[in-house]
Formats: sequence, structure tokens, C-alpha cells
Amino acid sequence: MNYERLKERAGEAFDSYELFFLKEKVKKFETRDANLCGVEIKEEEGVALRGIRDNRIVFSYTYEQEDDAIETFIEQGSDLLPFMEKDESAGFPVKYEDYPSMSIYDEDGLKTDDMHKVAMLIEMEKAIIEYDKRIVVTRNCELQETEIQVKIINSSGLFAEGKKTLYTLSAMAVAKDDDEVSWYDWFWSNYLNEIDAKMFGRKMAQKTVSFLSSEQLETGVYDGLLTPQASSDLLGILSGSFLSENLYKDKTMLKNKTGTKCFSEILNIKDSGMRGMDSFPFDGEGVPSNENIVVKNGYFNAFLYDSYYGCKYDMPSTGNCERAGIKEPPRCAPRGLFIEKGARDISSELENGTIIEELMGTHTANPITGDFSLGATGYLCRNGNKKPFNGVIFSGNIFELLNSVKEIGNDLRFYGTCGSPSLYIEGLKISGK
Repeated sequence: MNYERLKERAGEAFDSYELFFLKEKVKKFETRDANLCGVEIKEEEGVALRGIRDNRIVFSYTYEQEDDAIETFIEQGSDLLPFMEKDESAGFPVKYEDYPSMSIYDEDGLKTDDMHKVAMLIEMEKAIIEYDKRIVVTRNCELQETEIQVKIINSSGLFAEGKKTLYTLSAMAVAKDDDEVSWYDWFWSNYLNEIDAKMFGRKMAQKTVSFLSSEQLETGVYDGLLTPQASSDLLGILSGSFLSENLYKDKTMLKNKTGTKCFSEILNIKDSGMRGMDSFPFDGEGVPSNENIVVKNGYFNAFLYDSYYGCKYDMPSTGNCERAGIKEPPRCAPRGLFIEKGARDISSELENGTIIEELMGTHTANPITGDFSLGATGYLCRNGNKKPFNGVIFSGNIFELLNSVKEIGNDLRFYGTCGSPSLYIEGLKISGK
């Protein structure tokens, strides 16, 4: 596609415009019974347009790359204008001179022979199966390689381009004794050589067999740990509360609470476009990635803004515009929301209490009020001995829960766009037998 011609036509058709170019290539390898059983390769390249005329904003996209597709693409956007309402807040960011330097592109990993990547998967699968004879099968043993290239141009002179790689390793193990249990986990990195497939497999296997002979807990209120995975899941439910879009739509309990203590005084929460799986030098509309403090020492500090809602509140964008691809308009979203880690390892020192490893049904929680009632799996610790449990309901309110955090571990881990270390919390409400 002739990009210069596309810019020219967009400038003629609209008062202002933005062009978002995306090229994404995905390779996925799957093994079963220590043999390659599937390879999936997908490549997409396209452009998304946002155009503004008479304060009306339209969105359009195309995968067509031929030069004669430009006219059709621009016309499709223009044809939508009469159906759009006027919006004084519609606009695009100005030009930025500098973007953060980030090491997120693994050229060597992309050049690595595909059979080496398959060998990594087989090594992981063997490590799981050979760990313990009670492990009977593995499932979903997959390695996915994603290469992303992005370019953003707008009529205000903004030009941003960047690229990244992402490697995701995942598996499920099933163990059987008097009962049958399974465990699924995954690991990601921007660099292939940072993935230790054998070690990941051993840890998967160890975790799986540790849940054999699980029982229900007695109903009660417990003190104990939420692991990084469980804590990240809860933070994901809460994440929408920090968005200016939800402030505008009156869908956050944090409205009018800036500067107010809302959480435990040892809790610090940040959102960073340079951390987590979605890390990139800029956001979905070309604003440089920032690290934003949303909670400091338990006090709610600030909401997160993209350009649109920043305009509504006369606030600068915090770099919190996200794109799911070219098919959907950008939206206000967290980029890499995480709880800051503590100074020491608290997970290995718990003598008495519960450890909640996994939560089920997080989509049923109320993201506005923070109320939740979720299935949970974990361990009950008595005098240093761990006994697995499952089939219980963990319930409460996320705001109250994060106000009861008494200690924070140093084992920060990101699961997708949210990350957390282990949290020691008093007053975990568990319904069992």
C-alpha cells in the first residue's frame, strides 16, 4: 500500500486523522506424547483509520494492501460521518520527540530453527511425565511465538513505530491416585532464551501432584496467602476502577476519593506501559509509555487517562490507550497494572494459615463494587505441613481484602496485563464443609 498516498487522501477527506498500521505474525507449536502434533501459522497486516470532520469521529479498517484499495478505504470512513454524533472531546495526540528505549524484540529467537522450539516443548513434556508416575497425561503443551510491528501516524505530526516479540509456554498436567487432579500454568517472555522449558515442566509436575488427596476446608475465616496468580486475578477485577472512562460513566467506587486512604498502608499499585505482556514504547495512539502511581501507601492517587477522556477532564494522557488489533477502536485500559513487591520471601515462611493458589469464576465478580464469590484451590498449613484443599468458595470484597494486607512478598509475577507478588491477608472468608 502506498502510505504517502493514504496520508494524502486522509488529509483531504478529514479535518484530522490517525492511521494505525499493524503487522502480526504468530507461530504456535503443539506436542502430544513427546511428538509434534500441530503447527499453526497466522500472519495479518492491515491499517485502521480514525478520521474527524466537523467534530464527528469515524473508525474504519482494512486488510487490503493494493494501492487501489485506498479510495475504497477512505470512502468507507467518510460514508459513516453523517451517522456519528458531534463530540468536542474527539482528537488525537500531538507529536512527541522521545519514546522510552525498551529491549523487547528477540531477533535471534525469530531466527532460531523451529525444530529447536519443538524440542523445547518435548523437553518440557518429558519433564512433566517423568517427574512422578502418578502423572498420567499432559495436555495443551504449546509454545507460541508472536512478532508484532506497529506504526502510528496522525495529522498532528505524530510518528511512532516499534516492534516486539512475545513467547508463551503453556501446559496442563493430570495426576491420578485415589483421586484425579489437574493443573494448568503458563509462562511468557520477550526472549526465547529466557524460557527454561525443563524447569517449567518440573514445577508444573510438582504442583500437580501436590494437589492429590485434596479435601474441603471447614467453613471459617482464615489468615493466609494469596499467591501471585490469585492476587493478579483479583487485581484484574479491580483494574477497571482506576480508569477515567469508568469515572466518566460513574462505574467506579473510587469516584471523589483521590487522596483518600482506600487500601492497606503498605500497598503501592502502579500501572506501567513498560511492564507486563503488553509492554511497548507507546500506547495505542502513540503516547509514550509511562509509569503511573495509582495507589501510594494505601492512598488512591490518580486515575488513568487516554487522550479522549483526558480531554474531558482537562488532564494529559497517562499513556493508557489500548488496541486489541485493527478491527476495534482503541479504548482506555490498564497497560501493566501491578502491586509493588515487598522485601522478602513470605511464601516459604508460612507455618499456619491458608494458601490460595487458584481462583475460578473471576468473570462472575462485580468489577464496580468489588464483591466476589469464587471457587478456590490451595493448601492448609499447620505447623509447616501443607494439606491441599479444593471445592471451597472464597468470598468477600476486593476493596476490603486489599485493606487487610499485612505483608507483601518479593515474588512479583505478571499474568497478562496484571501482576502481583504474594499477599498475606487477614480475614479470608472461606465456605467449605
